[in-house]
Amino acid sequence: MVAGGQHETLALARGAAFVSLTTVPFLAIVLLAGTLLFRTPAAFAQDEDEADLSSREKLAKEFTDPLTTLPQVFVSDWYTPANYGTDAPANRVIVRAIIPRIRRFALLPFVQLVRPTFSLVTVPTGKGSDTRTEFGDMQLFDAFVLPWSPVEGLRMGVGPTFTFPTATHKSAGQGAWQVGPLFGALYKGTPWLLAGCLIQNPISFAYTSPDRKSVSTLLFQPLVLVALPGGWYVKSADSTWVLNWYHRTATMLPLSFGIGRVLLREGMPPLNFYVSGEWLAYRQFAPVAPQTTVRFGMTVAFPQWRPW
Repeated sequence: MVAGGQHETLALARGAAFVSLTTVPFLAIVLLAGTLLFRTPAAFAQDEDEADLSSREKLAKEFTDPLTTLPQVFVSDWYTPANYGTDAPANRVIVRAIIPRIRRFALLPFVQLVRPTFSLVTVPTGKGSDTRTEFGDMQLFDAFVLPWSPVEGLRMGVGPTFTFPTATHKSAGQGAWQVGPLFGALYKGTPWLLAGCLIQNPISFAYTSPDRKSVSTLLFQPLVLVALPGGWYVKSADSTWVLNWYHRTATMLPLSFGIGRVLLREGMPPLNFYVSGEWLAYRQFAPVAPQTTVRFGMTVAFPQWRPW
């Protein structure tokens, strides 16, 4: 009887976790759609009175640009209903901040950008439908924006990128301390366009247990955004191509497309909302990989904290 009660409790817990996993993204998307679409004409008119289109175009690019000097906090949920290699869904909640430092307060005579990323992940535990939710590894990049540009409107940044093994379970992280190079290049010379890429390659040098494997991963994130009237924009900027350098390790090339809107209110921080979808176009040596993913997120900017 005790064993049966334990099994019943575990089944209820798994069912509750699955309901939570599938319900939270759905509710968030509904709320986001309501915020973006079901607003009165008077509210739209009020937005147009408070900010002109050019400032919204600029903000849309700043919210997507990883080398921006605009202080901001980013919260996003990545829900994967279908995975290769397992029947279980997956979910990842991301919290990220961009903290700029000007030359007076930076380590080097460049504008310095510090970007920590924290995550709470729900991952499959096998080929069935069971999952577990844990804290994931922490990422941090420290980029220095170069003071010169070969082309007007082009901004470049270099620096180190770090991964810290903060995962609370081995299935939620790589179990390795990692450091490697970072390079970013963003073109913003056209008022309505942002185009560029962010490249990182963390390499492992220490491990949390002897059974952890060496890691050296090229992460290539292409970024394209087109600003539209009314604070709207479309983008393909959320997918990261993954190429592991070691023999017979995973390669994944996803594609994404999203839509978002920048909202301005008098006396309130600028807000950014977006929804995007991702599809894994190519994979190799990846026994478990996301097939389709829906991302939704919100960014809050703090221009008054910009130190210039």
